[in-house]
Amino acid sequence: MFSNKENVNILTALLVQHGITQAVVCPGSRNSPLVHNLCECKEIKCYPVTDERSAAFFALGVAMSTHSPVVICVTSGSALLNVAPAVAEAYYQNLPLIVVSADRPQQWIGQSDGQTMQQANALAPFVRKSVHLIEPKTKEEHWYCNRLVNEVLIECKRFAYAPVHINVPISEPLFDYDVATLPIERHISATSVCNDNAAVADVVAMVRQAQRPLLIIGQEAWSDMVEVKAELGRLRQRIVVIQDKLSDVTDAAPQLVDAAITIAEDTEALRPDLIIYMGGTLVSKQCKQFLRSCTPTHSILIDPRGDIRDTFTNLTAVVQCQSDAFIKALASGLEDFTTSKFYHDWQKALNDATTSAQMYVPTYSQMLAIKRFHTLLQQNNDAKALVYGNSSAVRLGNFCSSDYIFVNRGVNGIEGTLSTAVGMAAANKDKRVFCVIGDLSFFYDQNALWNSNLGDNLSILLLNNSGGGIFQQLSGLEKSAHRAAIMGAGAGVTAEGVCQTHKIGYFSATNSEELESSLAAFLNVKNSSVLLEVFTDSEKDAKAWSTFYKQLEKKQ
Repeated sequence: MFSNKENVNILTALLVQHGITQAVVCPGSRNSPLVHNLCECKEIKCYPVTDERSAAFFALGVAMSTHSPVVICVTSGSALLNVAPAVAEAYYQNLPLIVVSADRPQQWIGQSDGQTMQQANALAPFVRKSVHLIEPKTKEEHWYCNRLVNEVLIECKRFAYAPVHINVPISEPLFDYDVATLPIERHISATSVCNDNAAVADVVAMVRQAQRPLLIIGQEAWSDMVEVKAELGRLRQRIVVIQDKLSDVTDAAPQLVDAAITIAEDTEALRPDLIIYMGGTLVSKQCKQFLRSCTPTHSILIDPRGDIRDTFTNLTAVVQCQSDAFIKALASGLEDFTTSKFYHDWQKALNDATTSAQMYVPTYSQMLAIKRFHTLLQQNNDAKALVYGNSSAVRLGNFCSSDYIFVNRGVNGIEGTLSTAVGMAAANKDKRVFCVIGDLSFFYDQNALWNSNLGDNLSILLLNNSGGGIFQQLSGLEKSAHRAAIMGAGAGVTAEGVCQTHKIGYFSATNSEELESSLAAFLNVKNSSVLLEVFTDSEKDAKAWSTFYKQLEKKQ
């Protein structure tokens, strides 16, 4: 049986008709008709999560795993604002999040009634579309609600994925569930792909005419890149293709662009005359700075929404096209393309950088931990997924990992990483999900472990250097007397008690010998969730990085 609220039933019916199969639901009284309906639908799997901020990031993990829209349902009031960080992340990462918020009747907004505030458009500008569903009283108002829900669900998937917001005022009584079946609602479909084929053909022609073409790919969805893995392999043999591990699914050694630029005999020889950029953010700040210093004849952005993003400050054109469609067209158009000196200069620099990184043995530090983790992980053929935290963690992952990395890199926040990993693990029971995370990010988001969805396939590698280690690596910040106490945000706590609370296996390491034995035990866990806490010193972590680059400079 379903709720007797007509707007709730219109929404529920259309979610099913649009093929929505996943929902994260947060407890509340005002949203209880919504939660009840979602749980009542056999077509929709519901994940209960109490903390709305954690729930929204959990939903991102499910969306990343399934590559499909996910509902996050919250009650009225501040609950809606708690999802804002994840919504912003979803917007900049092109993830399909459907925020459904219950609301109080309009006449009570601003009247000092409980859990009331202005909720309509509260998540702008981080949603593609926001709608407010009235409680329909007439046939025309029913049509209006139907149209709005269709519109917002279409916009969630149109061109590139994006978050949307559906605000649903619900009047009392709330707890009547006497409707036997959902209504059969009008389902509107719309074209969701727009590729400018003529403009793409022009770009392919530009590449063929260029002397020094470079394709750089920022963060892209794993599923999209897997579809064009073969085409990207062929492109890598013909033109310079630069990728972070946030888009690279080749299972090859990472491209160390920063190190390549440092070690190159002639950096001028690495400057492109044509830049093609697609995807989201890049991990490498030095790479961005290098490309900003270039003056190519053409600098082209490939964007599924057609947005204008002048990341390298030399943009000349934007082409609206899905990334996978563009890669296929480019690979097809360059089948007989001959490599150039520019290409070989880049390959030498990248290969030299890879060799130097593989030979480098850091002292006990976070870098050593991640390097040994990935070395041992390569010996494990079990199905797996890697979720990395931001700041130091993702940089270490991009330096050491041969595997694709999932990371909340849209806005680069530290909140929500653990929740995303828990969501991914819940949606991928056939995979072991490894979450590599710093101590600030972990403790900030420890509520991620406080829900019934935590299973037995999550492994957490916690890098604990008692604070924000990235601040040790920011040149100039040492001038501030408050770096360690305030900006470093050191807490000096351990996760052992957290693991006991949530019945998670626990290992720790404080030196190289303990690291080796603990990593072996950590990677051998199969049927339970587990955490390995690696304790390091932030100054030694920073020194491991600086020593590597000093060695590179000596080779110039």
